Amino acid sequence: MTASLCMNKIAEKRYIFNLTTNKIDEYTMLRELKTFVAVAQHGTFAAAGERIGLTQSAVSAQMQRLEKNLGFALFDRTGRSATLNDAGRETLALADDLLSLYAQLGGQATPAAERGGTLTVGAIASVQPTFMADALANFRHDWPGWRLRIVPGVSLNLLGQVDAGELDLAVIIKPPFSLPPDLECRTLVTEPFVLLVPARLARRPWRELLASEPFIRYDRRSFGGGQVDRFLRRLRVNVSESIELDELLGIVQLVARGAGVALVPLAAAFGTLPRTVKALALGGETFEREIVLVERRRRATEAPAARLGECIAEAAQALAGKNRRR
Repeated sequence: MTASLCMNKIAEKRYIFNLTTNKIDEYTMLRELKTFVAVAQHGTFAAAGERIGLTQSAVSAQMQRLEKNLGFALFDRTGRSATLNDAGRETLALADDLLSLYAQLGGQATPAAERGGTLTVGAIASVQPTFMADALANFRHDWPGWRLRIVPGVSLNLLGQVDAGELDLAVIIKPPFSLPPDLECRTLVTEPFVLLVPARLARRPWRELLASEPFIRYDRRSFGGGQVDRFLRRLRVNVSESIELDELLGIVQLVARGAGVALVPLAAAFGTLPRTVKALALGGETFEREIVLVERRRRATEAPAARLGECIAEAAQALAGKNRRR
């Protein structure tokens, strides 16, 4: 098949498909179509998920989204089995054509680094301007054909998106519970918690300031904020809570303006603290926030995602080395 004929067929198939899918995102469409083909081949969501490295619930969620976008059911569901209905069989033929033509367009003989594609990565806000920026730049240097889509969010939501197959990997705060069996994580950075205080109060004991000054709380719904909450309960300290937010740099600025004190991790994103802010160590009561990379066990072996994961780990290690030398 010539390149021009291939392009014409791709355009034709995409035009037809877009009329029925309301022009959903191409990357999401291709991923869900691949999952749909796997379900059709293996007969159940569980069997398809095992083959392609997704949980049964993730496969089910993708098929529900695909059916919603199409506007009709693809399967007759009975118990654990999922049998293609008439509409599903017609869609399967079109899906096979689209995936085949897309593979031809990519060029199977072309190295993955040059062929290109899209990786979707979740990242909490505090890592995006630090080692994540270095990691993304390094990956793009080695794999220029690949597009990176960065999805912000809180750790719990990002973890759920990796589990559902919506993200290829994510950089989050280590959760206080066991990960789903299909996921794995590796530690990137550990950040000790400190008490940020206005500089004029820095000579007073941290326990005294925590009990007497207005308290700016790190959002307790986040994993890091949950650590703060457990720390306060363990110490049996009653704080005078004034403001609660999730943005760490925002907390720093509030302390700089004399709005109160705050327990936060000493994150690299802070850079140099404002002159009007001091970080008081917690001595023997110190606790840490652990930043981890979460990815799917099977997906971790795929070349583009694996290389991006290595870039993130290398950049985090480099940052930790710089911080130790300071």
